[in-house]
Amino acid sequence: MKQENIRNFAIIAHVDHGKSTLADRFLEITNTISKEKMREQFLDQNPISRERGITIKLAPVRMNYTLNADNYTLNLIDTPGHVDFSYEVSRTLAACEGAILLIDATQGIQAQTVAHLNSAREEKLTIIPVINKIDLDIAKPEEVAAALIEKFGFRKEEIIYISAKTGQNVEDLLKAVIARIPAPQGLEFPLKALIFDAFYDEYKGVIVYVKIMDGKVKKNDRIKFLQSSAEGEVTEVGYFSPFLAAKNELATGEIGYIITGIKDIRLARVGDTVALKNYETSALSGYKQSKPLVFFGVYPKASNELVHLKESLNALALNDTSLTIAEEHSAFLGSGFRVGFLGLLHAEIVKERLKKEKEIDAIFTTPSVLYKKEGELMFEPYIKLTVYSPNEYVGQIMTVCQNKKGELLDMSYQGDNVIFTYDMPYSMLIRGLSSEIKTASSGFASIDYALTDYRKADLINLEIRVNDVPIDVLSEFVYKDEINTEARKKVEKLKISLPKQQFRQIIQAIADSRILAKEEIAPFRKDVLAKMSGGDRGRKDKLLDKQKKGKKRLMSQAKVTIPQEALLSLIGNN
Repeated sequence: MKQENIRNFAIIAHVDHGKSTLADRFLEITNTISKEKMREQFLDQNPISRERGITIKLAPVRMNYTLNADNYTLNLIDTPGHVDFSYEVSRTLAACEGAILLIDATQGIQAQTVAHLNSAREEKLTIIPVINKIDLDIAKPEEVAAALIEKFGFRKEEIIYISAKTGQNVEDLLKAVIARIPAPQGLEFPLKALIFDAFYDEYKGVIVYVKIMDGKVKKNDRIKFLQSSAEGEVTEVGYFSPFLAAKNELATGEIGYIITGIKDIRLARVGDTVALKNYETSALSGYKQSKPLVFFGVYPKASNELVHLKESLNALALNDTSLTIAEEHSAFLGSGFRVGFLGLLHAEIVKERLKKEKEIDAIFTTPSVLYKKEGELMFEPYIKLTVYSPNEYVGQIMTVCQNKKGELLDMSYQGDNVIFTYDMPYSMLIRGLSSEIKTASSGFASIDYALTDYRKADLINLEIRVNDVPIDVLSEFVYKDEINTEARKKVEKLKISLPKQQFRQIIQAIADSRILAKEEIAPFRKDVLAKMSGGDRGRKDKLLDKQKKGKKRLMSQAKVTIPQEALLSLIGNN
């Protein structure tokens, strides 16, 4: 394939704006997938992705298309739209020369529209603005086009109007990809290949997804990874059909895969450079490594499932290098793991995969963010939050953000929409920010965020005790100005959740050695006088006193046990 006839491009958009549907139409037009094998969201092979109707993993495919008697190779990479998976988008864009920016004609510009466009412009890609869903009665294509021109500086004649669902104008868009997006540039020698994804196959070993920036690679070549210094022998190269399809070699400008001959995926890092073993060359700039932002304790519901849970988490981590896993122990949940995720949706997806793919229903504890401690000071991560909302919800959105410790940085109007920018602690995202904004805007607002820095936090550890025994999984860092409210809330909820015992249960919320809230659960009452048909008062008092002393002794000796159901009700996300 001639280098000048290659086009590498991505589809970027906010969630549910039609990326996967557009990819389906491209597959049909180019006859990459036959009609009898075609199904919706074809590139989304993950069952959870298909079930939810959202893309959670980048997906490359090679398509062949003939235009004016010239044969073109079109390498498309479909990308996720949710903010949790922005890292996947950034990796994709570095492997492309152009991108289709897809906007829903009924919803207009949304938070991730802007975020992904900014990322594409940072990579200096050619952008094709496309307005989708023009077949719908509620579509507002001209209004959305005006917003694109005003906010992003596109020219009116650049914008293409399509319906990915019906196929209207989609082939015109494919021709525009060929006409507008430049061919990849690169040298014929030596090899430099950028790894933009990787996965582990138990039979073939590590398979890396690459963009060949310079040179070429073929079977039996000895290769090296410039960051990890690992070496391997190529057992196969090929392209994505979208399934792995072997070919003789991959050359400059092509996107494809390399079966590397190594067995440890940690040696083939995303962003690393693949080079030929016996040739000196410099590394490509690569990517910043993704870092987990949300942490959960993950425990088996039965102790005999611990080994299975460990194996399952490690198996998922082989193909999801953003997961971090460390062992931890809870006095009440036993042995488990501290697992780091990119965000709440990422955690939700992993939990679902554990259940469906590994058949293990794990307990996920209350989420927490990564705090930093320097001496006696605590520091917490902050984000720059962007909210897009129709004008009529301005007051409600501002109220939510102010209640979440947000500081308004900017507010601008764009037609019937308003754009807010807030400075806010990241912890607010795991405390329901997104759902509260959706509720306040009747579902019409969308958000995007980016981590900015760490700042001093006025936090205090809130400890929950039952009969003076700390309940480790219920302890957490809380803002000082909210400590009393949170303390009261926790002890009241625990009082409702705990069953009565034969002894009194005293529930306390403690911070800085002070009891902030307290509740008691009375013991079962046993009528020790029930069998007495008579007798004097002194004998009855003697029996009651004996019972009182017995309860006191039982309380001092009894081991505090909290039923798993009670813990789960307090953790609240299982």
